Amino acid sequence: MYRRRRIVVGCVLAVLVVIGVYVPVSLFAPVPAAVAVVPDAGAVSSAATALAAPGAGTSAIGMPADPAVPGSTPVTLGASGSTDSVPIASITKTITALVVLDAKPLPDGTSGPDLTMTDADAGYLADTIAAGGSWASVYPGQVLTERQVLEIMLLESANNYSVTLTTWAFGSVDAYLAAATAWLAAHDLSGTAVVDTSGLDPGSRSTSADLLTIASLVMADPTLAAIVGTATDVLPQLGEIQNTNKVLGQAGIVGIKTGTTDEAGFCLLFASSFAVGDRTVTLVGVVLGAPSDDSLYASVLALLQSAQSGFQSVTVVTAGDVVGTYTTEWGDSADVVATESVQATVWSQSDVTRTTSLDTIGSGASGAVVGSADYSLSGITLDPATYSVPLALASDLPGPDAAWRLTHPVR
Repeated sequence: MYRRRRIVVGCVLAVLVVIGVYVPVSLFAPVPAAVAVVPDAGAVSSAATALAAPGAGTSAIGMPADPAVPGSTPVTLGASGSTDSVPIASITKTITALVVLDAKPLPDGTSGPDLTMTDADAGYLADTIAAGGSWASVYPGQVLTERQVLEIMLLESANNYSVTLTTWAFGSVDAYLAAATAWLAAHDLSGTAVVDTSGLDPGSRSTSADLLTIASLVMADPTLAAIVGTATDVLPQLGEIQNTNKVLGQAGIVGIKTGTTDEAGFCLLFASSFAVGDRTVTLVGVVLGAPSDDSLYASVLALLQSAQSGFQSVTVVTAGDVVGTYTTEWGDSADVVATESVQATVWSQSDVTRTTSLDTIGSGASGAVVGSADYSLSGITLDPATYSVPLALASDLPGPDAAWRLTHPVR
C-alpha cells in the first residue's frame, strides 16, 4: 500500500514537472532563425553601341563637362584617328571668343560696348584678303557692338573681325596671344596652341580631347551658345550674315564652328541637343581632316546619330521582384521582394550587379522590411550609378505553433 502510494506521488510530481518546467520552457524558448536563400541575380545588361567613325581624319564625341561641377571634364563616348595635336583652322575662333569674353564678359542678354570701325580695321580686311583667308566687309565709321563682332567672326568665319576683336580687347594681337596661352594653361588644355586669332596659320592646333572641353566651354556660355546656334542675322551695313555650319538644325545640332584650310582639311566642332525620354541630352563632338565638305557633314551626322542611338533605358529592378526566400524549420516560407522600381538611362553597354543584405528573423508580418538590395551600374549612365532598395516580406512568415514547440524542445 505504501509503495503504491509512492508511485502515484512520483507520477504526479513528474506530471507537475512537465507542466511546470518542460511545457513553459518548450513554449517560450527561442526558435531557430529562418534560413534565407538569395539566388544569384539574373544578368541585366544593355546593348553595346558601335559608333560610326569617319573613314578619314580624326573624331571624338562625348557628353560635355558639367559647368556646375568644378573640375568636371567631358565624358568621351568614343574617338577615332590621331590623338596628336593637329591644325584646326577656324575652330580656333572659338578659343578667340572664349578668351575675349573672359576679359570682356557680356552679361546674358546684353550686347556689350560699341566698337567703331577705323582705317586700321579696313587694313585688317586687306591683309586677310591678301592672305587668302575668309573675310567680311568692314566700313570705317561703322559701329558694331561686341556681340555683333563676335557674330560676324563666328557665323561668317571672318578672319579680319577676329583681329578687330582681339586688338580692341587686348590692345594688340601679341597681347591677345599671351592671354590666350595663359587661358589655355589655366584650363589644362595642354594639347592646344594658338599662334593667330583665326586659325589660318596651321600652328594653331588642338587635340580631339581638348576640343571636347572647348566645345563644353562654348556651350556653357549663354552668349556664345546663342550665337553659334543662330542660322542667320541682319547687321548694320552688312545686311544678312549666314552661319557657315550647313548641318545646323539637323539631328539636333545647335552649333558650333566650321573650319577649313589646306592643312586642316574640312572640320566641324559641333553640339547637339535632343530628347532622351523626358530629359534633354547634349553631346559635343568634332570631326577634323575630312577630305571634302560633303564627307565632313556626312561623317558628322553618321557619328552623331550612332551616338544618339546608344542611349537606352534599363530596368534595374521592379517592385515585387522576388529577391530571396525565408524558410523555417517548421515548414513555413515567405518570399522577399523589392519594394521599389528603378529604371536608369545609360549609354551603350551597362551591366547591373546586385548585393543583398537580409536580416536574421524567425517570423514576420507581410510587408515587414527585412533588408536591402544594392544595385550598381557599370559604364556611362545619366542617372545615379548606385541604388539601395528596401526588401520586404511578400507574405506572413508565421512562427511555430504550440505543437511544434512542444515536440522540438531542443533547438
